[in-house]
Amino acid sequence: MDVCMRTELERREHEILSPKASFADSSLGRGKPEPADPLRTCYQRDRDRILHSKSFRRLANKTQVFLAPEGDHYRTRLTHTLEVAQIARDIARPLRLNEDLTEAIALGHDLGHTPFGHAGERALRRAMARHLGIDPRSDTASGLFRHNEQSVRVTELYERDGRGLNLSLEVLDGMRCHAGSLHARTLEGRIVARADRIAYVTHDIDDAERAGLLTEEMLPIRCREVLGGSSSERIATMVHDAVSTSAAAGDIEMSDKVWGALMGMRAFLFSNLYKTGDAKSEEPKAEHVVEALFDYYANHLGELPSEYETCDAPDEVRVADYISSMTDRFAIRRYQDLFVPRAWGLR
Repeated sequence: MDVCMRTELERREHEILSPKASFADSSLGRGKPEPADPLRTCYQRDRDRILHSKSFRRLANKTQVFLAPEGDHYRTRLTHTLEVAQIARDIARPLRLNEDLTEAIALGHDLGHTPFGHAGERALRRAMARHLGIDPRSDTASGLFRHNEQSVRVTELYERDGRGLNLSLEVLDGMRCHAGSLHARTLEGRIVARADRIAYVTHDIDDAERAGLLTEEMLPIRCREVLGGSSSERIATMVHDAVSTSAAAGDIEMSDKVWGALMGMRAFLFSNLYKTGDAKSEEPKAEHVVEALFDYYANHLGELPSEYETCDAPDEVRVADYISSMTDRFAIRRYQDLFVPRAWGLR
């Protein structure tokens, strides 16, 4: 009975999904072979493993854009991840692609993010480059740490007491290839890459407006005319465009007009929010915390938690693994414990 449940789900995929979808019974499998689950397809099982992982829970206390925001409604790395999953599924469903695979990739795509968002990622790369005597501005330094690659590394090495989540190869590929110019091998993975951009551009505008750093009128007018005048309008425009353009193209695409408007909004945010402005005022402090912690543990390797001590990797990689796993609050607490004198004995 149980075995029939999974095979029935796999049979339904072939009835319902597009021939271009990634079918669970055609998966390339896992790095370590294991018996199939009697009730769930391999991609459903991967989604559940990610949801129950420690690294997924830590996303709740990792920065998206705003460091230590005063308010309950700003996005964290976790809420960003959930929004990416929702947008990705909304694109996958009408295209009749595999929603389970899409959701698993989306939920896992940012598991390797550092504390303090991209500021923490830059600081960690810089610290690693210094440790290795590499120019931090060089191409070599830029490849020392990438959060998309770290997302895969976390699931393979550090979850489940070092046994790893043993995710399907399609899920790992989508997680690794969601950033930059990388191209996932599955359509589902390519959807997540688009959904990630749709989500962060839209909700970063929303958070910046809530913080009083931007107003709707400050946004590029041509982009607003294409995408809409609110977060919900912009998401709807981009999702509908992705679905219609992808259906016609046979790949995951957006029209030149809508993609250009999205990239125009993104460029505006880089110029007016991500790299300058009040939202960045705390970043030097955050970067200092990350670099100071890296330097400390690079010189005190014996103080790394046991799972990082026993990992077979260069010292700087093991230290980076530990620092990147920290939440914002834990990183600040470790910094205080190590570097801030305690006012003991005061009344």
